[in-house]
Amino acid sequence: TCQGCSKESAEAACNILSQLVNCSLKTLGLISTARPSFMDLPKSHFISALTVVFVNSKSLSSLKIDDTPVDDPSLKVLVANNSDTLKLLKMSSCPHVSPAGVLCVADHCHGLRELALNYHLLSDELLLALSSEKHVRLEHLRIDVVSENPGQTHFHTIQKSSWDAFIKHSPKVNLVMYFFLYEEEFDPFFRYETPVTHLYFGRSVSKDVLGRVGMTCPRLVELVVCANGLRPLDEELIRIAERCKNLSAIGLGECEVSCSAFVEFVKMCGGRLSQLSIMEEVLIPDQKYSLEQIHWEVSKHLGRVWFPDMMPTW
Repeated sequence: TCQGCSKESAEAACNILSQLVNCSLKTLGLISTARPSFMDLPKSHFISALTVVFVNSKSLSSLKIDDTPVDDPSLKVLVANNSDTLKLLKMSSCPHVSPAGVLCVADHCHGLRELALNYHLLSDELLLALSSEKHVRLEHLRIDVVSENPGQTHFHTIQKSSWDAFIKHSPKVNLVMYFFLYEEEFDPFFRYETPVTHLYFGRSVSKDVLGRVGMTCPRLVELVVCANGLRPLDEELIRIAERCKNLSAIGLGECEVSCSAFVEFVKMCGGRLSQLSIMEEVLIPDQKYSLEQIHWEVSKHLGRVWFPDMMPTW
């Protein structure tokens, strides 16, 4: 079966890593194409193989270990041997790592420019460590906000002062946030100005939350909403156009927007909207515009030919 294959592949990968005693790697990417894989191995087997690489690679600059059983002690070994060279660390969905483990990396790897992790590892201390004078300016921070157990996951709040220090230190950073939450879990988010630039809502997101996005995300460049429900998002879109002056890409899936509000949104944003991906079903005809008319009107304000996306018929 595929499951067996992926576990065998992961075991083979670990066996190869264990043999790299005289090898100094600059880049290591462990990719799980199917589940289970690295997570399905005995943790000690994986950690010992990874430790061999960390100890022998004195100039590791790029490390992608998403969906692996990496833990805090192994990150300490990474730091002890590669702190001067590490520039990229991707470690989303690593359940054995604690906030202290990531903080250890930020405290010692002052050349780190790209970091990807889950929200439960994000802390005020981590943002302040990334903002210290010794640390280079971060270029890319990706945060996955994922609810594993509906109603049982508690999401902490990051202080505004921590975000402010982070942006002051790295004013051009891309802050990418992926949200996979249920409606009642959004309470701690978008309560004050948040420096997110790329925002993806993978599950349904309420009208209220999108309204808060317009009020609190002035740096927003890209917004993707997969689903919203059946309440039109007219006011929310207009507010986002008014306040998010850098917005250049938007995608709307299962939501509703009146044709008039959509035209007004495009008119306000104009030619800076380089990506406009809207399902035809999203647009609700009204007294001012039919679906035929909206194509011409939107194209006029964008300065290029535009059509809404069509739902595949198969």
